[in-house]
Amino acid sequence: MTKLTGRGTTLNSTSTRFDLPVREADGDWLDDRDAIDGPPARLKTTVTELAAKTIISRNTSPDVPFDRSINSYNGCEHGCIYCFARPSHAYHDLSPGIDFETRLFAKPDAARLLRRELAARTYTPAPIAMGTNTDPYQPIERQYRLTRQILEVCAEMRHPVTITTKSARVCEDIDLLRQMARDNLVAVQISVTSLDARLSATLEPRASTPAKRLAAIAQLADAGVHVGVNVSPVIPAITDSDLEAILMRAGAAGAVSASWILIRLPHEVAPLFRAWLQTHFPDRADKVMATIQAMRGGKDYDPAFFARMKPQGVWADLIRTRFRLARERAGIPQKRAVLDCSGFRPPGQLSLF
Repeated sequence: MTKLTGRGTTLNSTSTRFDLPVREADGDWLDDRDAIDGPPARLKTTVTELAAKTIISRNTSPDVPFDRSINSYNGCEHGCIYCFARPSHAYHDLSPGIDFETRLFAKPDAARLLRRELAARTYTPAPIAMGTNTDPYQPIERQYRLTRQILEVCAEMRHPVTITTKSARVCEDIDLLRQMARDNLVAVQISVTSLDARLSATLEPRASTPAKRLAAIAQLADAGVHVGVNVSPVIPAITDSDLEAILMRAGAAGAVSASWILIRLPHEVAPLFRAWLQTHFPDRADKVMATIQAMRGGKDYDPAFFARMKPQGVWADLIRTRFRLARERAGIPQKRAVLDCSGFRPPGQLSLF
């Protein structure tokens, strides 16, 4: 497998789920391509702007704790090899592999669309989840500031928001988050996969380092923001050895809740992850997949509701026990974020009185 510096996956295969045409470079010239054409140009990230019609996505999934979310970006430059959102790039006729982390989409009208949707007479407030598909604080947020703009609208209208991220860039909005926290309008979860910076650089190459994520937890806690740690994903024989240490460090930083999720390998993610294992951990690739399958009913992944979020078997029970004991030792109180929807002020409301 070819290892691309600074990128997560080793493949860029086109999805076969939608009968898209598959192209494969072939020919003797490939053997001497570098000598003939020179070394390939460095792979760059591109962003295409989408003219979205709406920005709030709805779901009725019975095993997730929210019914609405916002994803201002499609694709994610963090390049996490395990990202369960990778298959969504197939809807753009692009590969869930390298394309997912290099050919991105942004919705520049996100804040305007949100303001319009919150103003609808039929709208009933409930926490909006951000970071449920791709990371709202991935690197292009520094340029587009769409997450910042959305938070500004929510702060103005006193609408609650939850954020999940693996980027310390969330602290660039700490002024808004502090303000919203005073009114019980925001909760943040920081995902920490491993404490090994070198491992993190191959698993999630363009995400913040583990040390920076833990520092972000401390900074958010100091600002009065309800902040938790999500040990996600847990990858047996790769990251699970750090479980206890992550919780101890997060508890010391001020995390008030903790959770974990076993690696999820839907659709094209499974072959991408298998290729990554063969490139970086060929000595234990079979063991890793065998342990995952033991918790997924003998399959790489079980997409059924509840089963996808709740692995079964001896290995799963062992992780749950380790997690519970480690959380207790770390002193993480497991406070549930109950955000306030009662102060919601849609635009134009004051003119009614």
